[in-house]
Amino acid sequence: MSELSPRIRVLLVDDHALIRTGNSLVLAATDDIAVVGEAGTGEEAVVLADTLRPDVVLMDVRMPGMGGIEATRRITGAVPGTKVVVLTTFDLDAYAFESLRAGASAFLLKSATSVALTDAIRTVAAGDAVLAPRVTGRLIEAHVASLGRADAGRQLRSLLSPREYDVFLGIARGLSNPEIAAELFLALPTIKTHVNRILAKLGARDRVHLVILAYQHGIAQTG
Repeated sequence: MSELSPRIRVLLVDDHALIRTGNSLVLAATDDIAVVGEAGTGEEAVVLADTLRPDVVLMDVRMPGMGGIEATRRITGAVPGTKVVVLTTFDLDAYAFESLRAGASAFLLKSATSVALTDAIRTVAAGDAVLAPRVTGRLIEAHVASLGRADAGRQLRSLLSPREYDVFLGIARGLSNPEIAAELFLALPTIKTHVNRILAKLGARDRVHLVILAYQHGIAQTG
C-alpha cells in the first residue's frame, strides 16, 4: 500500500465481544484497513457512525434492541458516505432483501472466509457492492416477483446512451469492469466513467441495484 493511500476506516458492530475481537484481528492483519471503533448495539452503532464517519460499517443483523437492519437504515440515511457490510449467521432471503432496502452495499454470511470479508470491505469502500453468491439469485428473483417487469425495459434503455447500455448489459450479466472493457474493446477508465454515469442516471446505489433493475425490467433473465 502506498504511504499516501489512506486506510479504509471500519466500525465493527456486533453484540458479541468475541466476534468483534475476531474480526478486529482479521482486519489488523491487513495494511489497508483500520478498525476505528466498536459497537455492541444498533443504537451505539448509529451514534458512533455519526461521530466517527467510518468508510465502512461491518454490521451484525440480530442484536438486542435496535437490530442491524434498522441501524443500517439510519446510518445510510444520516451518513451517506458510509457503506455498510451486513454480516450474519442466518442465510435468509428476508435479511438480504431488507438489508439492501435499508441501504447496505454488501451481505455476507459469518461463515465467509477472512479473504472474502476483507475483499468485501475493499469492494464497498471503492463504491461497489457484493452479495454472498448463493443469496444473489434468490434475492433478485424475489425482488422481481414483488415488483413486476416494466415494458421490456424500453423506458430504462431510453435513459442511457447506446454505449452506456452496452456497459449496463455487461453489469447485468455479472461481468467485472475489466471483463466489460475487454468485451467492448474500451479502456478501463472509460468503463468506470460509464458505470458512474449509469448509476447516476438510473438512481442506483451500486452494481447490485443495477442488476436488480435489469431483472425488474426484463433485460436479464434469471436462472
